[in-house]
Amino acid sequence: MLVGVHTAYPTRHARFAHRFEAILDHNRLEHIRLDVGEPSFWDRVRNLDLFIYWWGHEYYERQLALSVIPLVELELEVPCLPNMRTCWAYDDKIREYYMMRLHGYPMAESWVFWDLNQALDWMEAADLPLVFKLRGGAGSSNVVLVKDRPSGRRLIRRMFKSGMTSGNVPLSVVRRIGNNPWRTLYGWAAGARLKLHPRRATPGRELHKNYVLFQRYLPGNDYDTRVTVIGDRAFAFRRYNGPKDFRASGSGRMNWDRDMIDLRFVRLAFEISSFFRFQSMAYDFLYDSDRSPSLCELSYTYVDAAVRECPGFWDASLRWHEGHFWPQYCLLADALDLPDMRQPD
Repeated sequence: MLVGVHTAYPTRHARFAHRFEAILDHNRLEHIRLDVGEPSFWDRVRNLDLFIYWWGHEYYERQLALSVIPLVELELEVPCLPNMRTCWAYDDKIREYYMMRLHGYPMAESWVFWDLNQALDWMEAADLPLVFKLRGGAGSSNVVLVKDRPSGRRLIRRMFKSGMTSGNVPLSVVRRIGNNPWRTLYGWAAGARLKLHPRRATPGRELHKNYVLFQRYLPGNDYDTRVTVIGDRAFAFRRYNGPKDFRASGSGRMNWDRDMIDLRFVRLAFEISSFFRFQSMAYDFLYDSDRSPSLCELSYTYVDAAVRECPGFWDASLRWHEGHFWPQYCLLADALDLPDMRQPD
């Protein structure tokens, strides 16, 4: 058995990949490091029993991963972590929404427009407030609350004209648009600077334009519930909103008490992962107006230490299993069909 781990990472996902290697070493399983930039890559990858390329949300990472994984999985027929079924919609909120709504899963109501005039016409009668999002981005960096129509119209026009780069959504730092004129002035001044000097301000960032995405604002949610499903395991914890903020992602305020988890979220996460046959998926749930589960986002990758901190997991029958588990251990045990694998202390 031979496992290949792509390790040419300039980002935090290098640590995620290296933990795969540590677990393989602990179980004395043969593995090699791979870099798609090396001339020997394609000769070496075809002989693998498993190819691991755990990639992140940066634009260049997506370009590279989605140029390689489909060929390895579909042409060479080498099993991959993640496979295309698992990572196809990663860091693309429009794909996520289309995928979930197509099959009737309770994704938070969203509106996607590909035409400027349609978006502007819709904004005139839309119920406010609304959540504006870029299709990509992590930690709420590209998410703002829009509380008035002039702000909504400005965002729409910006998206269909100059566009926005990831991480440079106006007022994403101060977290909301529309109430405070000084915050609004600051946000649009910062946006003007970025428009004048886009390369200097945002090297290597993807430019988002010619679409706009809004999601229904769900008030009364002081936290979201993150459920991560890996095979027959569901790990769950709460993430509380930041101070004076409506967003939980990126706040760093978490609670791992399993008695606080609404098991409806766990059931729904298992149902979705089973239907799509995802290897790994983290789901962010809120409550809608009648306290029913509403899925806001999903992601095949996540902070591994947050999953490891969970005191155990539920299986698909909602039986509880005590213990702390690295997600990489669970992923390898499933992908290599080695349920008796050991994980390092």
